[in-house]
Amino acid sequence: MVDWFNRSKKNIPAIDKREIPDGVWTKCQSCNEILTVMSLEKNFWVCPKCDFHFRIPATTYLSLILDPDSFEEFDSSLTSLDPLEFKDLKKYPERIAAARKKTGRNDGLISGLGKIDGLDVSFAVMDFDFIGGSMGSVVGEKVARTIERAIDRKIPLVLVSCSGGARMMEGILSLMQMAKTSALLAVLNKKKIPFISVLTNPTTAGVMASYASLGDIIIAEPKALLGFAGPRVIAQTIGGELPPGFQSSEFFLEHGFLDAIVSRPELKKTITELLKYMLPNYQVQKTEQ
Repeated sequence: MVDWFNRSKKNIPAIDKREIPDGVWTKCQSCNEILTVMSLEKNFWVCPKCDFHFRIPATTYLSLILDPDSFEEFDSSLTSLDPLEFKDLKKYPERIAAARKKTGRNDGLISGLGKIDGLDVSFAVMDFDFIGGSMGSVVGEKVARTIERAIDRKIPLVLVSCSGGARMMEGILSLMQMAKTSALLAVLNKKKIPFISVLTNPTTAGVMASYASLGDIIIAEPKALLGFAGPRVIAQTIGGELPPGFQSSEFFLEHGFLDAIVSRPELKKTITELLKYMLPNYQVQKTEQ
């Protein structure tokens, strides 16, 4: 027994340590399950254990919703100015430059034309990586042009929102985008052209208070944060506690604000079925193409 305790370490076989490359594993932010990145990618970045929806790049929604190689981008050259010469910890142009370097884009919205199940649609998706998907004058203008393309071509409009709200570095010019986009949606509605609004985590403030909440059909991903102000701000304003799950997709659906909660793998199929229902001549349009 004494000999066992006195064994030399050189007699103990060494364990071959293998380095695990970065980006192979990740942890679910909701249930803490350890998952492989490959398995998440195959499941559209949805946790198979708890159905938590990881935030995904805006470009991923293009391949997720639209037919392959069908998207044609418009207005990508539009850039923001600095009308207020705004400065907080950084100057506004510096924030814009940093966001451009991070995303490779001039601003926080990807917009253009594409096809869903062969049907032409006017499509846009917000990029949360660009200053929190905030809506400044460029984002508002690109949303407006996306709506106008739907009107001019008489094709459905699909907008995917992911935003912290209006971009306050542009002040009233940012807030004006709420009215501009809402007015154009009123024209779209008069033309009886369908508008499907897709809400992801988060969709809040000025975006939620304008075009994101004006869809003929409003659908959201599970457990997305939705609303005008954040829960902490609301709790401080009303001086009371908020109901459990307040501002979640599930809470909004329960209270009649949403038409459906749709898991990401079912998103394209659901939008396709909705378009079939909303467009009586759906098959005719596909045949003509």
